[in-house]
This record gives sequence, C-alpha cells and structure tokens, in this order.
Amino acid sequence: MMDSNNLEYKLVEYLMQKGYHITFSESCTAGMAAAKLVNVPSASSVLDVSFVTYADEAKVKYLGVKQETIDAVGVVSEEVAKEMAEGAALAMGAEVGVGITGIAGPTGATPGKPIGMVCFGIYINGDVYSYTQQFGNPGRNIVREQSVSFIYEKLCELLNND
Repeated sequence: MMDSNNLEYKLVEYLMQKGYHITFSESCTAGMAAAKLVNVPSASSVLDVSFVTYADEAKVKYLGVKQETIDAVGVVSEEVAKEMAEGAALAMGAEVGVGITGIAGPTGATPGKPIGMVCFGIYINGDVYSYTQQFGNPGRNIVREQSVSFIYEKLCELLNND
C-alpha cells in the first residue's frame, strides 16, 4: 500500500509521464478527489475540468449516464460509476476518467446497499474498470476520505501497469 500522503504526487507524475489528462466525476465525494490532485503544483498540466454531479439528473445531463441504467441497478452501482467515468472522459477528451458514487451516510442506505458502500469507475483510453468498497459507517466524511484514498491507490496501480 502506498503512502497516502504521496499518492497525489505519484498520480500526477504517472499522468505527466504518459501525457494523459484526467477528469473526475464525483457524487458522494463532492469534489474531494479533484481537490486532492490540485495539492500538487503541476496538477494543471493533467487536470482541465472536473464534475461534481450529486443529482441523478446531473449525471444524465452532463456525463451521459443512461437513465435506464439508474432505473435498472440504482445510482450507487458499478454500472453507473463506469458510465460516469467514461462519460466524463469522453466529454472532456481526457485519457483518464473517474466515477465515484456511493452512500456516505448517515442516511441513504437501501436493502443491499448499506451506508459506506461506494462504487468506483475508472476509464483509461477505452478500458473501463469498476470496484465496490464497503467502508462501514465510521462517519460521512471518513467514508468520503477513504473513498478518495482508495481511488488514488487504484489509479496509481493501473497507470503504473498501463
């Protein structure tokens, strides 16, 4: 496991080495993933735009998430996270797109989707990956912070092997 304090630097380094741009589409993290990237002074060379699409309608309108997907599997799903990631990347012409959707709590749980369940999508040059993590119920902002750490670890792992 990488040192979480250095993940944003490592991610920017990987993106710069490859000449890639990244865009985030965030729901439950509400911009925290993009904000972490701009801790790095050279982030402007890899990040042009990012989305906070908290409402379902925003995911459909700005990211091209299919309403049929939301209706079929729910907004907190790997399917929607993948559509968010791909939609953001394609909309912005980025090589890397990230989608994060989940239930940070303390409310919002549904049968089969407990508080602390977060789904992630990663789009890299046409390949789409998805993950689901259960962070439990340590508190809303801790779930959000753990989600950002998780996605940074996965991005670094995937880009290092790309």
